[in-house]
Amino acid sequence: MSFLNSIGRKFNPDGKRKGSKAPPLPNMPGSSGSFGGGSGNGTPSSSTSSVVHRPVTQGVARPLFICKPYVNSHLLKGNFKTIVVLPKHVDQGEWIALNTFEFYEYIKLFYTTTLEFCAHCKTMSAGPGTDYYWLGTDRQPRPLPAATYIEYVLTWINNRLTDETVFPTRPPNSLNTGGQTQIIGAPHAAQGGQTWVGKEAGFPPTFFPSCQAIFKQMFRVFAHIYHTHFVNIVHLSMEAHLNSFFAHFIMFSREFSLLDPRDLEPLKPLIDAFDEKGMSQGIKNAPA
Repeated sequence: MSFLNSIGRKFNPDGKRKGSKAPPLPNMPGSSGSFGGGSGNGTPSSSTSSVVHRPVTQGVARPLFICKPYVNSHLLKGNFKTIVVLPKHVDQGEWIALNTFEFYEYIKLFYTTTLEFCAHCKTMSAGPGTDYYWLGTDRQPRPLPAATYIEYVLTWINNRLTDETVFPTRPPNSLNTGGQTQIIGAPHAAQGGQTWVGKEAGFPPTFFPSCQAIFKQMFRVFAHIYHTHFVNIVHLSMEAHLNSFFAHFIMFSREFSLLDPRDLEPLKPLIDAFDEKGMSQGIKNAPA
C-alpha cells in the first residue's frame, strides 16, 4: 500500500477527480495553457515565478523540521523505491500522470490545513534569504502574499491537469462512432520518428515538460509549508504525514528526473537527512 493511499483514507476518504476547470487568474497563463510564455504554444519553457535571494546578515536558527524528533517522524519506514518504481506493463507517461494528479490532490489537502495561518504570510518565503516572486504580464517579478501565490499555482495546475490536450483521458488510437470503435492513425504522426515520454499512451510532446513545471511549483508549496508553517503542522500532529508525503514526492521526482537539483536548495538539509536514513537507497539522482 502506498503512502498516498494511506493518507487518502485519513484526510480524503471520498476523494475523486473533479472535472471542473478553474478560471484563468490575473497574470496567469492564458487559455493557450503556456506556462509563463507568451507564444501560446503550450510549452512550459519558462516560469510564471522567479526565485529571489536576499542576503542573510544575522545567524540563522536551525529549522525545526530538521531537529529531532521531528526529522525522524514518518508513517513508513525504509526507502520508497518499491512504491515509486514503474510497475511492469504500465506506460511511463500513464504512471507519471497518475502520480502527478495524486500528489496535487494531497498537497492541496496539506495546504488547506495551514490556510488559516498562511493568510497572514506577506510573502511566499522558503526560509531565510529565499522568496518566490510572481511574474506579471510585463514579466517583472513582484512579491505576493503566500496565500495568493499558492492559489495561483494550484489553479494553474488544475487547469493543466484538466486540459485534454496535455493530460488526455481518451484512448489514443480509437474513435467512438455510433457505438463502434474505429481504429485511427497513431497520435502525433507528424512528429515522424521522434519519441518522448508518454508518446505510446497518447500524451503530447509537451507532457513531460509540463509535469516538470508542475513538480517545480508543488515543491515550492512544500518549501513554504516547511519553513513557515511546520510549527503549525506539529501542533496538528501531522509531521509524520508531511514528512512521509514529502519523502515520497522527492523519491518519485528523482526516479523520473522531474526536479532540477538547483530547485531543491531550500529543503536540501531535510532531503539530505532522508538520504542519510536510507529512504532514497537504490534511487537514482536527477541529472544536474
